[in-house]
Amino acid sequence: MRNIFVDGYNVINSWPELRDIKDYSFEAARQKLIDYLQNYAAFKGYKIILVFDAHMVSGSLQKKEKISEHLSVVYTKEGETADTYIEKTIDSIGRKTEVCVVTSDSLEQQLVFQRGAIRISSLEFYFDVKETENRISVKTQKKYSEKRHLLEDRIQKDVLEKLEKIRRSR
Repeated sequence: MRNIFVDGYNVINSWPELRDIKDYSFEAARQKLIDYLQNYAAFKGYKIILVFDAHMVSGSLQKKEKISEHLSVVYTKEGETADTYIEKTIDSIGRKTEVCVVTSDSLEQQLVFQRGAIRISSLEFYFDVKETENRISVKTQKKYSEKRHLLEDRIQKDVLEKLEKIRRSR
């Protein structure tokens, strides 16, 4: 299973609709990102660790929240950036599993690459998530259109004929 680490605030500041949302509410932008990633991870079968840094929040403690089987959210502790958390975690995982890091921070990209992880820019990831969202939409539309249940499919033929006569007589 592919493990993807996402620098949350980096992504929020890079994705157009999340940037607009964060202008009035960081919490709403974080929740929207979580929603996107939850669908993406479940569809692709990836494990995503979304990291928000709280290094500027006085007295904050590290907090991990498992959203689903495929998505976990980490809020770092005071004085720890998302980059630092991701680097430490990648070091502990080693090169045993496939790891990918989503960030547009070029220095961070170089560091994770040196540790054996694949790096993806926030915008590249945006287009991958959007493409996956479209594929999910097409798949669900197809599924529901195949199972269309019309009223005329559920009514007895003689009742349907009587209703049709009443409709035409008006």
